[in-house]
Amino acid sequence: MEPKTQNTALLVMDVQAGIVAMLPDTAAILSTTAKAIAKARDQKIPVIYVVVGFRQGAPEVSLNNKGFAASKERFASVDMAEFMRVHEDLKPQADEVVVTKRRVSAFTGSDLEVILRAYGIQHLVLTGIATSGVVLSTLREAADKDYRITVLADCCADSDEEVHRVLTTKVFPRQADVLTVEEWHTV
Repeated sequence: MEPKTQNTALLVMDVQAGIVAMLPDTAAILSTTAKAIAKARDQKIPVIYVVVGFRQGAPEVSLNNKGFAASKERFASVDMAEFMRVHEDLKPQADEVVVTKRRVSAFTGSDLEVILRAYGIQHLVLTGIATSGVVLSTLREAADKDYRITVLADCCADSDEEVHRVLTTKVFPRQADVLTVEEWHTV
């Protein structure tokens, strides 16, 4: 069971309108993530949003990066401010931090670690899209940085349900507590 809320932060990762739109069914993830955000706010747990984004023209995207290079041309012509906008159903409050990352992990190319240190955070509660992307990469890096980690499995989604299932039931439990948002509510 996870400890109480002291030194805990909820990370809401890559729930940008354009990324959410890539999922076939968004009602469940939006609803459960909204519940997690409300719980965190009620418990005075900092909610930190993480978005992926680039400067206009995407100069941060290397053609050597297989994952991002395929989208470099598309990123070059997209309105980055609009692309980085958090989905309307989950938008941050005025006093909540939004961190911009440049790669898959929430830590890479961002100031997330500086924010976490400033808040005295030692325990991360992870939510986001995609389970096989930002959640997996952030969990692995956070574990290497000695954070305690909880993953809210029903606040994560992936375009491949089997990949989501394998990660949340077989891989993530090696380094994190894996709970549902309802289980997290009872802690």
